[in-house]
Amino acid sequence: MTRFMLLIQQERTGAVGPEYWGANAMKRLATNGFLLAGLLLALPATAQTLAGRISHYDPAKTRDLKSVHGGAGTMKYMGLMDTKTLSTDFIFLHRGFLNPKGGIGQHFHNQCEEMFVILDGEAEFTINGRTSRLSGPAGAPNRMGSSHAIYNHTDKPVEWMNINVGTSKTYDNFDMGDTREGAALDPIPQFITMKLEKSLLKPAAGQTGVSRRRALGPSVFYTPWSYLDHVLVAPGAATTATTLPDMSEVYYVISGEGSVTVNGETVAIKKGDAVPDGDAPVHATGEIHVVSGDQRGEAGGADQGDQDPEDVRRRVRVEVAGGLVGEQQARAVGDRARDGDALLLAAGEFRRPVS
Repeated sequence: MTRFMLLIQQERTGAVGPEYWGANAMKRLATNGFLLAGLLLALPATAQTLAGRISHYDPAKTRDLKSVHGGAGTMKYMGLMDTKTLSTDFIFLHRGFLNPKGGIGQHFHNQCEEMFVILDGEAEFTINGRTSRLSGPAGAPNRMGSSHAIYNHTDKPVEWMNINVGTSKTYDNFDMGDTREGAALDPIPQFITMKLEKSLLKPAAGQTGVSRRRALGPSVFYTPWSYLDHVLVAPGAATTATTLPDMSEVYYVISGEGSVTVNGETVAIKKGDAVPDGDAPVHATGEIHVVSGDQRGEAGGADQGDQDPEDVRRRVRVEVAGGLVGEQQARAVGDRARDGDALLLAAGEFRRPVS
């Protein structure tokens, strides 16, 4: 099982946007009263160092795209993770920004789930033909069998990210040929949305200096995507250690810098980094926001079936202002992240279903 975690840090060091990513869609599994589904991270076929597995978002290296899915205008795009990143059915994680009057046209996903996220500004989100304006940081999950679109109606670029998880590693879409420019707006969104606001975070039980909030729970998703958590870890605070033998995570750093440790290997990380390992310790020297999600892989699958549970285990440790803050491990119901002026984390996970 692998889980996906996005480490997002804001304000002090900037913002990071969401992009496309995916994982195998599977039926959720209820464990100890929790329904688990999520995004699975697949480890590379060949052994790599932790530094080699971490991808780095660089706005200067983004590509210009036009009329994406028949959408309006242009956007900037960079792929951070793809189907080869994890052994589960995680499809991709993309970053970039929507240019003014640019967007992604309305299209269906019938075998995968996708979520557009904006980290700043405002954009018009469409789900199943209903459109509303959301202010960042926010997002709207497009559940399997639904259609979605996004349009930047403003005169400023909007930081964007997209995550895609599927029922397999095969991405699917059906374009509608609708830019959604000038679409009628609902003042109240008629679809599921999520906000990543620090004001919504609450103290994490038993974790001094850590605030956390589950932005999206497992009941939202049809695929193995388990949840999306938002966590803030204050300087000197730490997350607790938990164990998730069949889950993996992805962390995305929105702002700040520090270090992450996976299976004893420590690497420096900064704003825009995407870490495809849930067992990595994170050291923060500034405020960090993290978003994560989990997914389950098919039991006995070609990618996961022969792996030793220890190889799939994910652990996260956070350090703030040069001091070791703590260690966090993936677990069945999701990782706990730290909150505070130094580190903001969001987490999610996916689990391997029981056959």
